[in-house]
Amino acid sequence: MDQRKQLAERLRETYAGLDDITESRMFGGIAFMLNGNMSCGTAKDGLVVRVGPALYDDALMRPHAVHMDFTGRVMRGFVFVKPPGYKADSALKTWVDLSLSFVSTLPSK
Repeated sequence: MDQRKQLAERLRETYAGLDDITESRMFGGIAFMLNGNMSCGTAKDGLVVRVGPALYDDALMRPHAVHMDFTGRVMRGFVFVKPPGYKADSALKTWVDLSLSFVSTLPSK
């Protein structure tokens, strides 16, 4: 199983039991959405995490987190996490929880 599929399975387990979580194709992978707003997703080489503007700089200080710039320009409020940054299940859950703390404040789409 390739890395994206493995990560998607781990994210499904992490989001299990939460209401209003759906999946959608995005960024060449799968995005996990809360009430229609992206929370986290799989990408070719890692994890995409939506943290919002207030947590953005702090998120970038975490190990293995970098600016997300799939389009050639930085997308503030989103970080890209390289695989060592979510290798442990507890680390993946921390990223998901960080994202949910922001995304849960957004209006439903």
